[in-house]
Amino acid sequence: MNLAAATNESLANISNTLIYSSMAVYMLAFFAHIAEWVFGSRSKVGRTAAALTGSAATVPGVKITRQSGGTAVLDRPKVVTRAATGTRDVPDGPGAAGGTVKGDLWGRIAVSLTVVAFAVEAGGVVARALSVQRAPWGNMYEFSITFSTVAVGAYLVLLALRKNVRWIGLLLVTTVLLDLGIATTWLYTDSAQLVPALHSYWLWIHVSTAIFCGAVFYLGAVGTLLYLFRDNYENKLANGGNPGAFARSVLERLPAASTLDKFSYRINAAVFPLWTFTIIAGAIWAGDAWGRYWGWDPKEVWSFITWVAYACYLHARATAGWKGRKAAYLALIAFGCWLFNYYGVNIFVTGKHSYAGV
Repeated sequence: MNLAAATNESLANISNTLIYSSMAVYMLAFFAHIAEWVFGSRSKVGRTAAALTGSAATVPGVKITRQSGGTAVLDRPKVVTRAATGTRDVPDGPGAAGGTVKGDLWGRIAVSLTVVAFAVEAGGVVARALSVQRAPWGNMYEFSITFSTVAVGAYLVLLALRKNVRWIGLLLVTTVLLDLGIATTWLYTDSAQLVPALHSYWLWIHVSTAIFCGAVFYLGAVGTLLYLFRDNYENKLANGGNPGAFARSVLERLPAASTLDKFSYRINAAVFPLWTFTIIAGAIWAGDAWGRYWGWDPKEVWSFITWVAYACYLHARATAGWKGRKAAYLALIAFGCWLFNYYGVNIFVTGKHSYAGV
């Protein structure tokens, strides 16, 4: 074994060690997020006490009325329906920490651990790239570890911009652990060079944008899914229903349905042009590599289906009769198409985009 091969093997081992280390730190972040939600949960007595001591601003829908003599009365939460169908004028929840000091402390610990895990995982991706001396996304294993790194990075950027997105943390870390678990258990591929068709600068352009789009689409899908739960919770309140303990403890702390809907729409709308560019870049690369821009390859077909699905969602979101839950279902279907394009097409369908086994 020559020196270059030994160095590459050493870098590959370092990459594997860093990826497993990041999983350990993500696991700690997972438990910290669990603690944030647990300690941020307050009983009805605790919420009433907080309201009576002047901290009811952190409790959604609670209003304090001061009567003569300084007596504080906790008014019944109200839900005011706007003129637009399907929207309500309700405040955002206080977040996973629930407005509590202990919950906020655990939330900060969880974010700090997520930052550490992100840095370690990013180091693993870079080490993998150095070991193969190319872009680290030539197979499903490399795509997966890069995807989760970018997803966490996008989340941390939103936090750095002071966006109210810490409620994503628990679901994000859970998904990252599943993604890395699948990657290291079933998708792992030894460091190797690519087939000649992939030796192109388009690998850096086309695949990197596909990874970024998928990571951001994932954040939008999380927002959409939680919107459906929160919207159902608000509907029950508006109709005089009594939500269960889970809804009062968890859904109450999420942003309002209108906020979640707006978040998902802005995320998907912002990245949709880049997904369009991804498909165009892939067609140009296909023309250089295979002599044709479009050949109805399964990956090409499902990329286009995903594009159409997101285009339908964005169009529906701008159409009055399709706003709200109908548009949200379309958004989840669109992300489902993206997931199938990645896992289903790569594993179960044979085409020109199938390389290195997985």
